[in-house]
Amino acid sequence: MQNRRCLNPLVVLFAILFSSTALHAAQNDEQTRWKQEAANVTITRDDWGIAHIHGKTDADVVFGMEYAQAEDDFNRIETNYINAMGRLAEAEGESRIYQDLRMKLFIDPVALKKQYTASPAWLRTLMDAFADGLNFYLYQHPDVKPRVIHHFEPWMALSFTEGSIGGDIERIDLSQLEAFYSHPAAIHASNPTSPRDEAAYIHDSDPPEPTGSNGMAIAPSNTADHHALLLINPHTSFFFRSELQITSDNNLDAYGAVTWGQFFIYQGFNQRVGWMHTSSGVDAVDEYLETVDKKGDHFTYKYGNQQRPITAEQITVPYKTDHGMAEKKFTIYRTHHGPIVREESSREGNANWISIRLMQEPIKALTQSYLRTKATNYKAFRQTLELKANSSNNTIFADADGDIAYFHGNFIPRRDPTFDFTKPVDGSNPATDWKGLLTVDELPQLLNPNSGWLYNSNNWPWSGAGASSLRKQNYPAYVETGTETARGLHAIRVLENKKDFTLVSLIAAAYDSYLPWFDRPLPALLKAWDEAPRSNLLRAKLTEQIATLRTWDRRWAVNSIPTSLAVFWGEDIRRHTLADAKQAGIPVEEYIATRTTAAELLQSLATASDRLTADFGTWKTPWGEINRFQRLTGDGVATGKIAQPFNDAQPSIPVAFTSSLWGSLASFGARPYPGTKKWYGTSGNSFVAVVEFGDKVRAKALTAGGESGDTTSPHFNDQATRYSTGDLRNVYFYPSDLKDHTARQYHPGS
Repeated sequence: MQNRRCLNPLVVLFAILFSSTALHAAQNDEQTRWKQEAANVTITRDDWGIAHIHGKTDADVVFGMEYAQAEDDFNRIETNYINAMGRLAEAEGESRIYQDLRMKLFIDPVALKKQYTASPAWLRTLMDAFADGLNFYLYQHPDVKPRVIHHFEPWMALSFTEGSIGGDIERIDLSQLEAFYSHPAAIHASNPTSPRDEAAYIHDSDPPEPTGSNGMAIAPSNTADHHALLLINPHTSFFFRSELQITSDNNLDAYGAVTWGQFFIYQGFNQRVGWMHTSSGVDAVDEYLETVDKKGDHFTYKYGNQQRPITAEQITVPYKTDHGMAEKKFTIYRTHHGPIVREESSREGNANWISIRLMQEPIKALTQSYLRTKATNYKAFRQTLELKANSSNNTIFADADGDIAYFHGNFIPRRDPTFDFTKPVDGSNPATDWKGLLTVDELPQLLNPNSGWLYNSNNWPWSGAGASSLRKQNYPAYVETGTETARGLHAIRVLENKKDFTLVSLIAAAYDSYLPWFDRPLPALLKAWDEAPRSNLLRAKLTEQIATLRTWDRRWAVNSIPTSLAVFWGEDIRRHTLADAKQAGIPVEEYIATRTTAAELLQSLATASDRLTADFGTWKTPWGEINRFQRLTGDGVATGKIAQPFNDAQPSIPVAFTSSLWGSLASFGARPYPGTKKWYGTSGNSFVAVVEFGDKVRAKALTAGGESGDTTSPHFNDQATRYSTGDLRNVYFYPSDLKDHTARQYHPGS
């Protein structure tokens, strides 16, 4: 007989008790540590609910800022991290599987844990404090039920290191990714799928409103008090960032906008310097056409004279169902360029799998994001660029020394300029590989231009300082793929030949009401009406409308009828001409002005007029009755965007400024929603600040809606009216500023 070893029941019992005791002791140690950290932090809430966090060390501050952000909107913090780590399907179900797969192509917890271990000690300390602050909040608030993340770990900070609304990974088209990986049996190199048109990268996390934000810097020579001025005006989904201040006894003192859950000020200022990020047109992400063959059960790809093996690995995506959790397994493929994200057929009939290469430097990216908040002058700020880990942003800079500067995105791969990297390039040709990165000295950057001003507004940098601007011909084509925009032309209009700027006049420039997009299309419309025969039925129908537009000053206002008519017409004519304009390779406003027929122009105005009448009873509807700000709930967070309900029967606020499509610097991306006639904004101006750097910092700021995501909080919507009119409030930067504006002061958890 085979001997069997019987476990002593007492041994089993002692093992269980020991394990339970050890776990309980570990939890007690963790809670003790949290409480000690909390004792080192003071949170002061001002009368707008904005948190001013002070700690002895930077780590104490990070602990406190995570706790404070969680108090204001834990849901958005968790959503950002479950999105960043590819775990949305665990909360939202099967529809998010391929969004999660896309993230998991690059975000691997095992790898991030190793990188956390390899991080500098000071950075690990901050990541530890990040996790502790959020976990302490959950410990103190057992009524808060996380959707996915019940315990935060320090390495998670490395999954979300750059505060933009759409990261590089989100350039991968989800429908094409799903088409490639949804049917494994169809993945066969000798039987390629039907040809697809090359698709441009799609930021599916971006709002429909043109992205990019506004940044302006004014030199002391152009200001009334001879101090540098800075405009900070990100355009994102509303409520995407919190506003707060962080100070420590270790020379940390920064104020501004923080993307929910991160522990650095993304766009803001300290006592000496300020920084504003705008979207970059740099090509920092490349696609490669991989020529693939199948050898037995394996795939190879051509590289030079070689046939290299394609790496295959399994990725599992858990997802929520009505009956509990399920999972979907994928075999994904990689070349040395990166993961395969879709498939195309070549003209020769061979299969071309498309791989993608992008920046993967989480330690450097997090380091750069944090260290720039502590820079105290131009030299120190520029030094942070040497990390070369900002792939998606330009920066407008100003400081107390009077310097103003423009920095282009600083992660720019060096490439062979004979190839067009805006399209997939031949991955079998070694000449298409990246050849390191451009040095900081090779990047487009501009310091103290003679014009005395700088700006960037989601457009190319070649007009960013007037006659003192950078020159396109001095850089490789892949350094900038953008164009000029109506908003860019508007920025030049309000900045050039101006002197004696103040905080107040810079705010006025940021909210200047002119709509330059209509400068060319509108005269073409008026001409079409003027030249139409008197027998033309449309001419007779549109007599009043044309008279209204003819006297319009092309400025938005809440009581402006021509703004309503122009915007509705602009939307309609743009919808009908955009594809043809793209095919012709010219801006749509130029196409409308030069190539659209008179009949098309007039018919579009008739359509717009009829739509206004159908929706609002008359085409003579003031713009403010249509364009509205409304915040009814703090719920409905989906993939970093706000999916909130709108209701014409509920209170809302008129907003004068329009979409930036029309060149409005102040941006309000609005449209009607199911069941509404009025248009409600969800993106555009989200945080606005103007800063003056002198012996002391002076600043004014504004956050869309309010600081809190809690509908019962007085700070849920207390800034909404100010938001609608651009009425920026004073920033309480110094303790003396806060003295008479303190609503509450406390330690986290108290």
